Amino acid sequence: MAARISQPFMVHIVYTGEIKHDDVELITSSHHDLLSSVLGSREASAESMIYSYRHGFSGFAAKLTESQAQSIADLPGVVHVIPSQFYKVQTTRSWDYLGLSSFSPSNLLHETKLGEDAIIGVIDTGVWPESKSFNDKGLGPIPSRWKGFCQKGESFDPAKNCNRKLIGARFFVDGFQAALGEPFNSTNDYLSARDSYGHGTHTASTAGGSFVHNVSVGELAYGTARGGAPHARLAIYKVIWNGWGTSADILKAFDEAIHDRVDILSLSLGLGIPLFPEIDKRDLIYYGSFHAVANGITVVCSAGNAGPIAQTVLNVAPWVITVGASTIDRSFPTPIMLGNNRTLMGQAMFFGNDTGFVGLIFKERSVFELPPHCESLSTNDTWVAGKVVLCFTLTDGQRLASTISNVLKAGGLGMIVASNPTRYLFQYAGMPFVFVKYDVATQILNYFRSNRDPKVRLLPSKTYVGKLAPTYVASFSSRGPNSLSPAILKPDIAAPGADILAAYAPVPGAENGYKFLSGTSMAAPHVSGIVALLKSIHPDWSPAAIKSALITTAWRTDPYSGEPILAEGDITKIADPFDFGGGLVNPNRARDPGLVYDLRIEDYTHYLCSMGYDETAINHLTQKAKSCSRTIISVLDLNLPSITIPNLNNPINLTRTVTNVGAINSEYKAIIRPPPGITVVVKPDYLIFSPKIKKNSFTVTVSTRHQVTTKYYFGSLTWTDGVHTVRIPISVRSEFPELVW
Repeated sequence: MAARISQPFMVHIVYTGEIKHDDVELITSSHHDLLSSVLGSREASAESMIYSYRHGFSGFAAKLTESQAQSIADLPGVVHVIPSQFYKVQTTRSWDYLGLSSFSPSNLLHETKLGEDAIIGVIDTGVWPESKSFNDKGLGPIPSRWKGFCQKGESFDPAKNCNRKLIGARFFVDGFQAALGEPFNSTNDYLSARDSYGHGTHTASTAGGSFVHNVSVGELAYGTARGGAPHARLAIYKVIWNGWGTSADILKAFDEAIHDRVDILSLSLGLGIPLFPEIDKRDLIYYGSFHAVANGITVVCSAGNAGPIAQTVLNVAPWVITVGASTIDRSFPTPIMLGNNRTLMGQAMFFGNDTGFVGLIFKERSVFELPPHCESLSTNDTWVAGKVVLCFTLTDGQRLASTISNVLKAGGLGMIVASNPTRYLFQYAGMPFVFVKYDVATQILNYFRSNRDPKVRLLPSKTYVGKLAPTYVASFSSRGPNSLSPAILKPDIAAPGADILAAYAPVPGAENGYKFLSGTSMAAPHVSGIVALLKSIHPDWSPAAIKSALITTAWRTDPYSGEPILAEGDITKIADPFDFGGGLVNPNRARDPGLVYDLRIEDYTHYLCSMGYDETAINHLTQKAKSCSRTIISVLDLNLPSITIPNLNNPINLTRTVTNVGAINSEYKAIIRPPPGITVVVKPDYLIFSPKIKKNSFTVTVSTRHQVTTKYYFGSLTWTDGVHTVRIPISVRSEFPELVW
């Protein structure tokens, strides 16, 4: 008789559809009944089940073999069974830069009482509760609608660690632990909402951190650290463990956040390319965010850090706000003095004493060698000992952390790195690490080659703030067009995400509890903080209305110099909608946008139907018996604050509707800036609003004069009443199929 081979257990998510009633205990009991019918007993069910989802939707996560999962999938009332997936995570100046100075009495910050009525949920790596950024000084009572709590765990005592600022702190690890197939090892992390990684503390304090004065890192970026909504309340949902999280845990966090009544959910995490469709349960951020938006919660997501490559943007569902990363008007110039007394400038976060004049070294290649790059430096390169190393890299410098360590261990005194761009700096205390452009590095190299004993002196960095530090879309920020649904513009908006100083776990390199980080992970909580302010002043606005207000009022030029915002990459260019969506977020204008392009949850359902997805899968997501009608609405007619046409050939008619949120009696005129070679006609081109007319629809006809397939060209449609300018980007690519191969 053949030996029976046991099947491995995996975490599966069982989705049972729409919630039939509000009795959460009865819902959980029904989940156990269903599970025990396959496993044979209530005891086995209790041992297998990880989570019961019972607020925004009905389902559960459980440890199952493949055959058990298949048996459950065949049961009546079970919509779908899928394996759990792994996800990875993606200041003192940025808020003033965006026009939200705490010293100005007339901006959005003060009109909303610093966001005191808003509750921001942060799904991330947890929180370091002792940080001064989470003090509750000056805060009133916790909003009465709040239904959440703080959860006791390892090194986390709710009575001590939570307050009127940090009103919720939960952790979800069962899915991660089950996926590992072994007990959680707390050596590298806390089995609680406490953050050992630092990422979640940084994002939470960026969105809603309290005022903390006299913050700096080595005297760089000295000032007051705070979040966008300093008096907003924070609810932490820890789902990331040692840099990874599972879809089972993330979905549970969404479910509990819906129950807890947060206003905003901020997520700086995601899966990578290729993207799953919105109805595919392998990316449950789509599922969780859909139900959150259906419950009036605005969901803000990071766009990803795979830029400047096109079509790399993540979290592309039209119901979420997808945020790219920009720079701010701050830099850290660092003098490089050569032995001939010539001084060149680089960028670094070098603080402390200067190096004095020391030897400069560059490794020349032999005849048959490939050019050596910074990444090739190792601990065996003892020729760097006692010298400053000059090297070149073809990356943006973000991947050189191990190189720095290698040079330090080999005895090096510092590094000068030629990189494009030069902006992504290391807060590294071991030695100076200075970025320069290729042309500056070549000048240093020429000096090295022309001297028998070349010397260099690296001086400490300074902090510069002003219009001479122009605004860029950061090179690492993932770009559009949207690879899943090209007619949906992504990213939606850009916000500061390069060299952002915020609270951090007090680990080596951040001993004072504050640290610089770069990424779209830093950009998303900037928008989350702004949404908290907007939600405070406009509590009746839908997530779509808030998103529209952000996009239609965004900056497309530098807030201070007025110069065009640029996009970093192999070749720096003027930024377009695939770099920054509507532009750089402009909080003060967003509070009074004039008109908004609003959407209901039913509109997103129509979008899913227009994408041609399986209707049964759409029904699973929407929790409706039938989601799609016989008449399918074009995806181009989704009422977004943008127009994106990826394959224009014959003329196309599309419709948009605007809702008046400004003066009751107002008149708006259309201003069209068509993309090159494209004709855009708007009818009517004049809109009148009154007490009886709050909404107006209009038709946009788009046609091409091109005769060959083109790249994307960009333009805009603006409605103005003389006070407001309600601008949406237009992106059009002419395509002639017979010429595409």
